[in-house]
Amino acid sequence: MNRKKIELIGDAHISNTVETPLREDAFEKSDNEKIKTIQHHFSEIMKELGLDLTDDSLSGTPYRVAKMYVKELFYGLDPKNRPKISTFDNKYGYQKMLVEHNITIDSACEHHFLPIVGTAHVGYIPKNKVVGLSKINRLVDYYSHRPQVQERLCLQILKDLQQTLDTKDVIVVVNAKHLCVSSRGIKDKSSFTTTIEYGGQFIEPSLRNEFFGMIKKNNE
Repeated sequence: MNRKKIELIGDAHISNTVETPLREDAFEKSDNEKIKTIQHHFSEIMKELGLDLTDDSLSGTPYRVAKMYVKELFYGLDPKNRPKISTFDNKYGYQKMLVEHNITIDSACEHHFLPIVGTAHVGYIPKNKVVGLSKINRLVDYYSHRPQVQERLCLQILKDLQQTLDTKDVIVVVNAKHLCVSSRGIKDKSSFTTTIEYGGQFIEPSLRNEFFGMIKKNNE
């Protein structure tokens, strides 16, 4: 894509799939090989910016950035890092809404690789399966740690939980601040973005309102 087209599209979301766009050979290299390659290229970026990599404070930056990308910020790209989500029989017969509030979102936008920070609220209505509460947090963290757009993040969490719990009765809300909005471009420091995805019984407005009411009460 040439520079003119990139500028014309801007921050528009042109992806047409729920899946994160990955090359077929995305995982043929080891993490250490990826770190070595990224380290080299980030060194070149720093040099182009005019920075002196012989300075003690800067000399280790290319390695630290490369390791951070592969092992920390974007560990969620690799399917082998998906947390094991063990489910249990719903022996209590619990059939009302269960909500996990204020799960930390620590992601990065795929357009500028700048942070997306905020919270997720996830609810579901158990049928035959339930899941440990911390597993929901781990799943949100996994999908957050990859280059993202917020709409896709919301959908990925939803669809994974629907499949894991074998129910469509799942709802996901993400409230997040995008540093690509607050630190560049318009530089709006106060705005947040909210995305909502749901299925099954949550199509009913009364049930969604109950969910939103629980979130609001918890945050008062």
